[in-house]
Order: sequence, then C-alpha cells, then structure tokens
Amino acid sequence: MENDSNKGPFKEKENQAKVVRRIVFITLAILIVVIAAVGIGSYVYISSALDPVDEESDETKNIEIPIGSNAAAIGEILEEEEVIKNGTIFQYYVRYKNESGFQAGEYELSPSMDIDEIIQELKEGIVEQEYSVSFIIPEGTWYEDIISVISEETTHDLSDISAKLEDEEYLAELIDRHNILTEDILDEDIRYPLEGYLFPAKYEFLEEDVKISTIIERMIERTQENMVKFSEQVEENDYSPHELLTLASIVEREAREQEDRPRIAGVLYNRLDEGMRLEVDPTVSYAVGEHNYMTTNEDLESESPYNTYRFEGFPPGPIASPGTPAVEAVLNPEESDNLYFYARRSGEVIYNETYEEHREVQEKYRSEWIEAEDE
Repeated sequence: MENDSNKGPFKEKENQAKVVRRIVFITLAILIVVIAAVGIGSYVYISSALDPVDEESDETKNIEIPIGSNAAAIGEILEEEEVIKNGTIFQYYVRYKNESGFQAGEYELSPSMDIDEIIQELKEGIVEQEYSVSFIIPEGTWYEDIISVISEETTHDLSDISAKLEDEEYLAELIDRHNILTEDILDEDIRYPLEGYLFPAKYEFLEEDVKISTIIERMIERTQENMVKFSEQVEENDYSPHELLTLASIVEREAREQEDRPRIAGVLYNRLDEGMRLEVDPTVSYAVGEHNYMTTNEDLESESPYNTYRFEGFPPGPIASPGTPAVEAVLNPEESDNLYFYARRSGEVIYNETYEEHREVQEKYRSEWIEAEDE
C-alpha cells in the first residue's frame, strides 16, 4: 500500500512532464511554421519587387540621374518615377550583387524592364553629363538676387520669373504639393512669398529650356529635404517651421563663423523669451531693401514690419535663404544668459548679458566699421 501511495505523485509529475513536452513541441512547431511563412513571404515579396512594374507596358520615361547619386538616391528616383517597385530593395540588391559604376545622365527607362536591365542601362550611361544650365546660390542670398541669377543663367526673363513666382494660383499649387509651404507665405506683410524657401546650393539641369517651375520646385524640394533631416526637433520646437526658417535666415545673415551660429541663435531665443525686440541689423537692411554696410539712424526709422528694431517678435518671414548649418543652429541653440551680441569688423562676435556691457562694447569697436566704410 505504501508503494502504491507513493506512485501517485510520481505519476502526476510524469503526466505534467508529458504535457510540458507536448506544449514545447507544439510551440516549436508553430514557430517553425511562422518563421518558414515569414521567410517564404519575404522571398516572394523581394522576388516580386525585382520583377518589372508592368511587363506589358509600352511606356518609356525620361529619367535624370544627377551626378553624385548613390544607390539609395537612384532607388528613390526610380521608385518615384514608377519604373521599379521598391527603392530600398533596389539599394540592397545593388549592394548584394556588388554593382557599381552607375553614370549620371538622362535615361529612357520603362516599367516593363526588370531591375537587372535597369542596372545595366545605368552602367552604360555618360560619365560626365554636359549640363545646359548650371548655377550656384550661396547661403544667405536674398530672393531678388536668386531670381536674378536664374534669369542670367537661363532663357527666362526676370519679369517672367517674378510673375510666375508671385502668381497666387501657382503659389496655391505649390502649397498643395510641398509640405514645407503653408498659408504663412501668403501673409500680406510678406514681401516675397518664397523668400527663404529656395534652398542655397548648386543646381544643374540637362535641358537648355528648363521650365521656371522645374527650377523653383527643385529648390523648394531641397528646402523640404533639409527640414526633414530635423523633423523630430522641428516638431518639438515651440515655433512653427515658417518661424524657424525666419530665425535661421537671420542667423545666416548675422554669423560669419560656424561657431557663432548656435550662440547667436541662443541670444535670439533669449530675447524672444523675454519679450524683447530682436533688434538685428540684417532685418533692417531687408526692410529698406539695400545691402547696407552699416545701419543708419534713418534706416532704423523704417516702418517696414521687417524692421525688428521697431516691431517685436518675428519679422513676417525669412529675410534670405538659410543653409543647413543655420537651420541646425536654430534647432540646437547654445544655452546662455546672453541677451546681446556685437560683431566686430574682424569677424569676432562679443556676447553680453546686460545692455550696459553691450553699450560699452559698441562704443569701443564702432569706429572699426566707420573707418572701414571710409576706406
């Protein structure tokens, strides 16, 4: 009887062990099936992505691959033009096959081509494409100067460019197509709606007769791409993208050295937080419409809403086209208690916490600018 009574617990444990083994077996079987399904699904998806978008298509598309484009950029262009299904898979497929030597230029590609055919085409292109239109917009350039450059380097008259870029219907279309553009650019106080949104960079076009809209929209796209890099910080900021671009344009016009950009941005934020006027000279130059060497008392009397010596807060919009470092500085300002800064003729910028200290610096170094102007 004693032995039989002892069998009960052992029997129960044995049954439990069988149940556990069965559960483990079933779980492993399910995992194997899931992994196999995922693997098969992934294989099918990737294989499908390498196939033509539309085998029956007779359509061909003229696609431009800019100089310096890597596999990721090319994949993005091809997916956008709908000649491949997935730009990311294109990028990794190229890497897996160790393909290289893609050439810049214009290509006639079709949705009926598979990825291997497209890769071959891209490798047989022209190494150095002869661009019909090429120009550079430096950081901090005014809108007026940008459209002058475009006019000089293309077949378009300045008046035609101005008319196009100030046409309300066209501006509405741009706002619909580009997330970076909002109704803010249509504010009645803004001098030029696209001021600050035409990204400073080198632009090259294969067509001699490139459309105004093609040029402008590429410049806007570059601004949007630039802001997307900092999208998380933009969303966390208390100010709108329009205000941030405005602040970045001021920093761009004020700072000569990279190290001063975040410092100046920090001072501007401090002044805004204190409810003080920004009082920055580049906004006055913009207000009077002249690239002044020095700001005069007469300039300071300007009634323009861009004159930050007379009006609190932000000017209506950007005062120039800021580059990436200026945008980055505005999103990552250097923290300090400084409320003032003064730029010397040498390029050195002196920062102060009090107006009294700032006035002393002004009195000490103002003669440098006066003497330089008389030279």
